[in-house]
Amino acid sequence: MQLVIVESPAKAKTIEKYLGRDFKVLASYGHVRDLPPKDGSVDPDDGFAMQWQLYPDKAKRLKEIQDAAKQADRLILATDPDREGEAISWHVQELLRSKKALPQAVERVTFNAITKQAVTDAMAHPRDLDTDLIDAYRARRALDYLVGFTLSPVLWRKLPGAKSAGRVQSVALRLVVEREREIEAFVTQQYWSVTGLFEMGGTPFRARLARWRGDKIERLSITTEADARAAEADVKAGHFTVDAVETKPLTRNPPPPFTTSTLQQEAARKLGFSASHTMRVAQDLYEDGAITYMRTDGVQMDGSAISAARRAIADRYDGGYVPDKPRQYQTKAKNAQEAHEAIRPTDFGKDRVGGGDHARLYELIWKRALASQMASARLERTSVDLSDGTGKTMLRATGQVVKFPGFLALYDEGRDDNSDDEDGRLLPAMGKGDAPAKTGVEVESHETQPPPRYSEASLVKKMEELGIGRPSTYASILQVLKDRAYVRIEKNRFIPEESGRLLTAFLERFFARYVGYDFTAGLEEELDDVSGGRAQWQAVLDRFWRDFKPRTGEVMEQKPSEITAALDEFLGAYLFPDKGDGSDPRLCPNCGTGRLALRGGRFGPFIACSNYPECKYTRKFAQPGGADNGADNGPEAMGTDPDSGLEVTKRSGRFGPYIQLGEGKEAKRSSIPKDIPAEDFDLDYALRLLSLPREVGMHPESGKPIVAGLGRYGPYLLHDGKYAKLTGTAEIFEIGMNAAVARIADAANGGGRRARGKAEPLKTFGPHPTSGGEMKLMAGRFGPYVTDGTTNATLPKTVEPDALTVEEAVALIDARAAKGPAKGKKKAAPKKKAPAKKAPAKKTAAKKAAAKE
Repeated sequence: MQLVIVESPAKAKTIEKYLGRDFKVLASYGHVRDLPPKDGSVDPDDGFAMQWQLYPDKAKRLKEIQDAAKQADRLILATDPDREGEAISWHVQELLRSKKALPQAVERVTFNAITKQAVTDAMAHPRDLDTDLIDAYRARRALDYLVGFTLSPVLWRKLPGAKSAGRVQSVALRLVVEREREIEAFVTQQYWSVTGLFEMGGTPFRARLARWRGDKIERLSITTEADARAAEADVKAGHFTVDAVETKPLTRNPPPPFTTSTLQQEAARKLGFSASHTMRVAQDLYEDGAITYMRTDGVQMDGSAISAARRAIADRYDGGYVPDKPRQYQTKAKNAQEAHEAIRPTDFGKDRVGGGDHARLYELIWKRALASQMASARLERTSVDLSDGTGKTMLRATGQVVKFPGFLALYDEGRDDNSDDEDGRLLPAMGKGDAPAKTGVEVESHETQPPPRYSEASLVKKMEELGIGRPSTYASILQVLKDRAYVRIEKNRFIPEESGRLLTAFLERFFARYVGYDFTAGLEEELDDVSGGRAQWQAVLDRFWRDFKPRTGEVMEQKPSEITAALDEFLGAYLFPDKGDGSDPRLCPNCGTGRLALRGGRFGPFIACSNYPECKYTRKFAQPGGADNGADNGPEAMGTDPDSGLEVTKRSGRFGPYIQLGEGKEAKRSSIPKDIPAEDFDLDYALRLLSLPREVGMHPESGKPIVAGLGRYGPYLLHDGKYAKLTGTAEIFEIGMNAAVARIADAANGGGRRARGKAEPLKTFGPHPTSGGEMKLMAGRFGPYVTDGTTNATLPKTVEPDALTVEEAVALIDARAAKGPAKGKKKAAPKKKAPAKKAPAKKTAAKKAAAKE
């Protein structure tokens, strides 16, 4: 028996179809072990030796692999063809060796696509594990561990509120923060444009002012309305004729097939996918055999794939769309070993696979790969100059005409910049001396715009340009920034949170070298040298650790107050910007004498007055431009409770504004819900909140009270230990008994687990043509499946349940039935009945009696 190991059960299921009965395919379910999250997992003093730990949830999987390996004559490691895939194979081999379960013959195979041809070819050409790739994996894993477990404790002790920092994620965060600084520092400038509206032969067109009063006009040349109106008057008064017509032929070549990063960028632009979602969907398509491997730097395609693409183009279009010679693309990846074939369909004859997001992403990949082998687009760019009689005023119209669409008939690459392109406008045919009819003049005011915030596509592109990270890591890097709340996403753009800005400032001030773009890119190149066999992995780690460890020690020795003072100085221009009137930007707006400075608190940094505790003015860290939004001048008196005589105050806390009755630990408090309008929140409303919970009345059936209150998750009703949600804070005080009883009943009927019963089909298809059984689409524990009552067939991940057709249902059931019944687990032999135990001796009985006493 030959044992084949892959990462996922979906991949195992697909490959098993292509191999004979002598092969058993098992999945490792990804990585089987990792460095335990504790100190000492990597020992720099012992050659960076690593202590690996098996994932607890993988013990069962490994036992299954171990048992099968003991029965196997040959172990074939068939994990993904990249560094991570090589590492998984290495981990499996090492674990089996430690368990003395490693077969005598161990081989490594890789395939770029999960097709029968690719798999059988790979099986015929095995190799040994690539030690260079394994060393590169160990170097990266050790490096990320050392940075995280050395730097994070520094952050926890010196920067309250910080969660962690990473080697690459911190540099990506710096990009987002620096872009925000550019936006805040940007000074808007007003300018004006003057455009003439013309018509020639019934076709309207526009011509912008290009020369005025003999001077060339650039975008920012006209900065006042007076000049704009003067230019408008000259254009209105002028009689314009065509002075020159210039036509230039243009050729646009198709872009290469997708790499990992370009796929993430284009999926973000055209489909609105996040990088992580793109990779999840692409993984499904790969495992179902629809596309080639989706983690790659390469742009080249296999020769047979190029031939298949050219045939598909000839079938879809005429011969003019097929170039004379196949197009060859060269990868820009520095590491040739990790530059695999580009992402492409495994069958160019299929223009659609699956449904939903799978179908959309597959179509994008299919179009891009097919277009890469199509003929170039031929265009014609025309520029027309129109001058008045004096020659001092000239207007220019530009346009572009597609003479032959070529690849543009199928695919046009998206852009991050969606600015209007005047070259794309259509112009009428004109010659020198023509006098098109002038129909009007437009004058528009504009403002220069700051650079846009990064989208996922533009951030990935920037990281790739700088050489930060690698394509397989981009999705996880961006996800970490979101998960740790260092950034937030608004309108698909990254905006740094306070914690992200402070972390970046801390790292720039105390670890500037390690968040430097050049340093990070240089380290990536060194790691690529390891995977290429050009560098020794421990030497790379040693050079990094020799400088990094002492630096963290120096920062750890500093007092928190010293760290805060250094950050106060470093961020002074941002936190306390110049007001422009000569006044001190640090002057406290509350007391008028104290000076504001950055302070460290239990829950993070804030701005406070130097006259504390006499002046209790505080402000949140990172208020844009030092605005007083979020300022806290201390408790704000709202009035006195007539019943208790205690003062009611409004305060600001860690979780937002709240009200308090009295002082000390026994004081009653209540948060102020966000749905209460500020203008309605007075002493009366505050006292109503402090009086909660409110008893609505006794339930007519149970006789137990129904209570309305405000909890951690919002307004609620409570009866006999069961909760029901209320729609808003006002309803706490307004809801009556009838409505409360009905709401409790609704919550009881809809809450909890549904009673188990016969599962209802998601969809029915009628009788199966062979078995005659009713075909149904069902929701199963491991995903949707189709059944005829006898045979169950799981739907591939790329098939959307709602889009499943009768023909597809029949094909899936027939394919599953052809494989025979599923291999069931062997029943355990019945346990032998244990011999009857003798009656306990009197001595034992005596002991039990003594124990009871």
